[in-house]
Amino acid sequence: MNKRLKIVTIGGGSSYTPELMEGFINRADRLDIKELWLVDVEEGREKLEIVGAMAQRMIEASGLDTKVFLTLDRREALKDADFVTTQFRVGQLSARVKDERIPGKYGLLGQETNGAGGIFKAFRTIPVILDIIKDMEELCPNAWLIDFTNPAGMVTEAAIKVGGWKRTIGLCNIPVGATKANHEAMGYDENDQILFEKFAGLNHFHWHRVWDRDGSEVTDQLIEAFYNPESEYAKSKKAEVANIAAINYTYEQVKDLGMLPCPYHRYYYIEREMLDENLQNFKDHKTRAETVKATEAELFELYKDPELNYKPEQLTKRGGAHYSDAACEIIASIHNDSRTVMTVSTQNNGTVVDLPYDCIVEVTSVITSHGAEPFNWGTFPPAARGQLQLMKAMEETVIEAAVTGDYGKAVQAFTINPLIQSGNYTIDLLNEMLVAHKDHLPQFKETIEKLEAQGVKYIAD
Repeated sequence: MNKRLKIVTIGGGSSYTPELMEGFINRADRLDIKELWLVDVEEGREKLEIVGAMAQRMIEASGLDTKVFLTLDRREALKDADFVTTQFRVGQLSARVKDERIPGKYGLLGQETNGAGGIFKAFRTIPVILDIIKDMEELCPNAWLIDFTNPAGMVTEAAIKVGGWKRTIGLCNIPVGATKANHEAMGYDENDQILFEKFAGLNHFHWHRVWDRDGSEVTDQLIEAFYNPESEYAKSKKAEVANIAAINYTYEQVKDLGMLPCPYHRYYYIEREMLDENLQNFKDHKTRAETVKATEAELFELYKDPELNYKPEQLTKRGGAHYSDAACEIIASIHNDSRTVMTVSTQNNGTVVDLPYDCIVEVTSVITSHGAEPFNWGTFPPAARGQLQLMKAMEETVIEAAVTGDYGKAVQAFTINPLIQSGNYTIDLLNEMLVAHKDHLPQFKETIEKLEAQGVKYIAD
C-alpha cells in the first residue's frame, strides 16, 4: 500500500495518546501516515495542548514525515480521513467519579462499564458516537471507525445498527492481557505465540478456550494454573487488570464451565465479595475513578516535560494498557490486508448461535481489508448461555434508551441489569444519576426537568 494516510483520533487529549503514537511509530514500515489529527472538546483543551506537544516531540524524535495537528473542530479534522479512532470520555473523569460514587451511596456497585455506572456511560457516549458518524457520512464516507471508547460493545452496536456505519470495529485490551497471562502461566514467551486463543461473548463479558501448536487444547491446564487454590501460580498471581480486585473465583464453578472467564466476570460470579470490596473503596474515597484522576494528574505533569519524547513507563498504571497499540495493529491490518488474528467487537453473523444474528459480539477474528471475519464459536453451555442472553438483552435496552431518551427504557435497563437490585430504591438511584449528568444527557432533557421540578437533586457525598 503506497497511500499516505490521514488518521483522526477523537479524544486526542487522552493520557493514552502517547501509546497510540508509539504504536504508529513502531509500524512505520506498514503505515505511512501523512497527517495525524488529535481532536478534543473545550473542556479538554489544556490536556490536548500538553499531550499534543508531546506527540509532536515523539514524531520528531522518530524522524517520520508525519504532521501532527491539534484541533477542537471535529469537522475540520474529519475531512478526507482514512481512519477515525475514538478514545473520548463524555464529561471527562469527573463524570466517571459520579458513575462510581453515586451507586456507592445506595449500597450498589460503582464501576465504569458494569452496573449503573456502565449504563450511564453508554447514555452519555452513544449519542456522541452517532453525531460523529453523521459528520463522517459527509466528510469521510469511506473511513474506518475504530472504537475503544467504553462501553465498547454497546458503542460499536450503536454505531453499526443505529448509525449504519458498517466500517466499525470495537476494541478492548482485556483479550490482549489474557493472551499474555496464558503464555506466562504455561511458561512460554508471549512473543513466540505458542498458544492460540479463541474468545467469544460480549465486551467485558466473554470466555475463551486455548490450544497449543500441537493442536492439543490446554484450557483445563490453564484453569488449574489460574484457579485451583493449590496452584503455586494462582498463589503468586497478581490482579489481571488494574481496576478489578483479584478476588478468587470458585474453582469448581470455573472448572465445570470448561472455559476461561474474563476478569469482569468476577462482578457476576462472586458478586457479594466484589461489592463489599467496592463499597469499602467507596467509603475510603479510593474508587477507581478517584485513583485514576490522581494517576492522570501525575502523567500530565510528566507530559509537560519538554525533553520527554517517548511513552513513559508510568502510563502502564493507568489501567488501559494495550488499547492504543491494538488499535494501531487493526489499522495496519486493514490497510495492508495483513489478516492478523485479533479479538474485536463486530457483527455476530451467526458466530455465536445463542445470540441474535445481527448483534455485536466480542469474538476472535481475522482482520482483513474488508473488516473483521469472526471465527465460528457455536453455542455455550446453559450456565453461560443464560447470563449471556440476559446481558445482550440489557445492552439492547440500554442502547434504545440512549438513542430515544425514553425514561421507561432506562428503568427497564436498570431493572434487568444483574448488578442493580430492582425496586423503588434503585429508581431513586436512576433519578439522581440523571440529574447529576444532565449537562451530558440532552436526550433525557424533559425527564430531567420533571425530576428537578419534583425535587430530585444530585448530592455530592
